[in-house]
Amino acid sequence: MTSPLFIAVDLGAGSGRVFLAGLDESELLLQQIRRFQYPPSISAGHLRWDIPKIFAEIKDGLREAAARARELGREIQSIGVDSWGVDYGLIDADGELVELPICYRDERTQSVMEEVFACKPREEIFRRTGIQFLEFNTLFQLYAHASEGIPANARRLLLIPDLINFFLTGNCVSEYTNASTTQMLNAQTGEWDGDLLDCLSLPKHLLPEIVPSGTEVGSLRAELADELGMDAVRVVAPATHDTGSAVVGAPIEAGCAYISSGTWSLVGVERDDVLINDDVARQNFTNEGGAFGTIRFLKNVMGLWILEACRKEWQQHGLVVDYDALLRDVAAIRGYGALIFPDDRRFLNPPSMLDAIAMQLNETNQAMPSEPEAVAKVILDSLAIRYASVLGSVASLTNQAIEGVRIIGGGSQNAYLNQATANATGLPVLAGPVEATVIGNVVVQAIASGRFSSLANARAYVARKTQSQTFMPKDSIACMDAMRRYAEIEARYI
Repeated sequence: MTSPLFIAVDLGAGSGRVFLAGLDESELLLQQIRRFQYPPSISAGHLRWDIPKIFAEIKDGLREAAARARELGREIQSIGVDSWGVDYGLIDADGELVELPICYRDERTQSVMEEVFACKPREEIFRRTGIQFLEFNTLFQLYAHASEGIPANARRLLLIPDLINFFLTGNCVSEYTNASTTQMLNAQTGEWDGDLLDCLSLPKHLLPEIVPSGTEVGSLRAELADELGMDAVRVVAPATHDTGSAVVGAPIEAGCAYISSGTWSLVGVERDDVLINDDVARQNFTNEGGAFGTIRFLKNVMGLWILEACRKEWQQHGLVVDYDALLRDVAAIRGYGALIFPDDRRFLNPPSMLDAIAMQLNETNQAMPSEPEAVAKVILDSLAIRYASVLGSVASLTNQAIEGVRIIGGGSQNAYLNQATANATGLPVLAGPVEATVIGNVVVQAIASGRFSSLANARAYVARKTQSQTFMPKDSIACMDAMRRYAEIEARYI
């Protein structure tokens, strides 16, 4: 008898994929069925996501996945959706979208944090939620939305993957791992923090029930199943936050930290409980909920968004920069040049990333390179040393030594950054799996179906079925000098 297949819908902050997956002992099938783009655009005064377009692409992907499963003669067990965090949509009593969801890179939250702190002290919010302060957290987005005026016909607030699940099933729930990133969840109870929401006059009546990873949200709506040419299969909530899924899909060894590397870099360790104290608050670390009782203790680092924004800008100026060729040119440059602090808020969504980098370099008495490969080296070297700085803080805050680093996600294919990270941290780096998020999404579905008995059992399977590349640290006086220079730059902006 052939085993059933799973469908993973993985939505990043700008592009999405639909995968068909199988987890037999004889195979790890990961077949990308559809990939699509959806950059946010300005509408009604804000930077917004075109959710109807995204859902139409998802439906096309599901239709193609169903057709492919029939070709293989295999049934589809379930569908799971993961996405980026913090953004949300509003639906009315008829289940219609009230307005296009606003993107976290929109400027509406720029001055909101201080307004919130005037109502509820920063220290109290962290003590309750354990979540690092980022100006685009859902808490601040919703406060800005309430100040501007939430539409009167709004009946439910759904984070992006929960919104897609609603369109698929008609059921409203909020999955725990993504809900935890909102900074509206109580870290001790795992439920919405009503006292915090009441204090800030936020509409807690819009928030749905929170459910754990692996919960069956419902079956595919019958009319949608007919439209897509598939049965009314189950929709299961994986770790709906994409980093939550990525960490599930990473065969993390004992004593090993992780870096989920992509548009953002999520740098941290997996724990069994939250870590909330004054030192953690002061260093602005976060305790995000993970699947199956785990906690992702980490820090958000700006990530490869900085480089991708530069590449887009070069292309707009008529200079096409091939990614692989760029990395080869970067690797050919000896030593270390200028360095930046990657988490400068100016890098979040500037009109010109190149101008933003030049501005910071000027402030630290460094020259802006003119060649793309030199600019790319500034970014990648700075990211690697920032990772080392964050991991040093992780070890200090948790009082646990870090013995290695596993880099997962699309950024794990960047051999230059992997080696630079090994050099900066002084630790061995294991790179892969590239598709950790999709694997983690499917693993949770598989555990829910009984395919695996536990997360540990599933990770052992992933370790057997995937390959990793190892990068050993290389000592150099130049690296030590660069890290010393970087520490002075970081101290200026922290």
